[in-house]
Amino acid sequence: MKTQIFNTYMKYCLIVLLANILLSSCTENRAEEKKKEGPKTQPQSYQFAKVESGGVASTLRLPAQLNAYQEVSIFPKVNGYVKNVWVDIGSHVNKGSLLMELEAPELEQAVLLAKEKFVKANADFSVDKEHYQRLLEASKTKGAVSPMDLSTIKAKMNADTAVVNAEKANWDMQKTMTNYLKVVAPFSGVITERNIHPGALVSAMAKDKPMLELKQIEHLRLQIDVPEHLAVNLHQNDTLSFYVSALQGKKLRGKISRKSRSINAQYRSERIEVDVINKDGLLASGMYADVVIYSKGNKNALIVPKSSIITSTERKYVLLSDNGKIRKVDVSTGNYTPDKIEIYGDLKPGDTVITNASEEIKETTQE
Repeated sequence: MKTQIFNTYMKYCLIVLLANILLSSCTENRAEEKKKEGPKTQPQSYQFAKVESGGVASTLRLPAQLNAYQEVSIFPKVNGYVKNVWVDIGSHVNKGSLLMELEAPELEQAVLLAKEKFVKANADFSVDKEHYQRLLEASKTKGAVSPMDLSTIKAKMNADTAVVNAEKANWDMQKTMTNYLKVVAPFSGVITERNIHPGALVSAMAKDKPMLELKQIEHLRLQIDVPEHLAVNLHQNDTLSFYVSALQGKKLRGKISRKSRSINAQYRSERIEVDVINKDGLLASGMYADVVIYSKGNKNALIVPKSSIITSTERKYVLLSDNGKIRKVDVSTGNYTPDKIEIYGDLKPGDTVITNASEEIKETTQE
């Protein structure tokens, strides 16, 4: 009896063990199948926004530099020795003021020589002219003067006229060269550089370093390189505000005087100049400034969220949702704020674009 009970118990244990092994095997197979299947792909959700019309007003600070309205490096026109220098660094001069004097004895001798040649040529011309007039008077008597003699003296007189004119031109040229011994200011301004002293020999051929440098500082140019999308909305006589750090952030104003009408191919910017009157002399050429540019935006532009713009190495575009389909539309951009941006492209107000745009989103049918 005991043996039968024991056998029954062992059969029961064996059945339970086999059942557990089969259950464990099935569980592992299902787990492996799930791993092979991988996680289910969740459909990507898009956020949309409507394209609006109108411009985006923006404010931008740009670096700029103050430069002299006029500036010139003064080099010698003739060879000579420096006789006197009447100015130094910081000297204020007026237009036509004498800046320095040179001396060149050979030029003075050249003037005297040219004058003597002119006097001699003029005397020869006078003699030939008198001779011609006498022969012309005598030729009225038939046979007194041969026509050949009369023609010869007339030709000589005309040649002497040309010589006189040439010698007069040479004399005037030599006198002009001596005028370059006195160096005068071509405009009113301040001497900002002096590299010469009395007794120095200067050469008209040397162009490495100027004798003097003159700058007009009562009238300055504020030069700004403005990005092309902003420059197109700026016009002559528009007022700009700027700050100079040397004046502890004092706000200054000026009107746009000139636009270069040319876009720098490297930086995609246009040079704009503002005339700045500096009568009190607080500003100096070479100072840096920060210019504040306010742009009202282009009323013909379209507006989308800034996150809608995708910029790749090849193009700039937005993703247009059109009747359930996603399509890439190339655009160019204008003014922008932290959340909105102007665009130009094959779009119209009311179109729908994806705001959470990325390059991973492909042109496809939206489900």
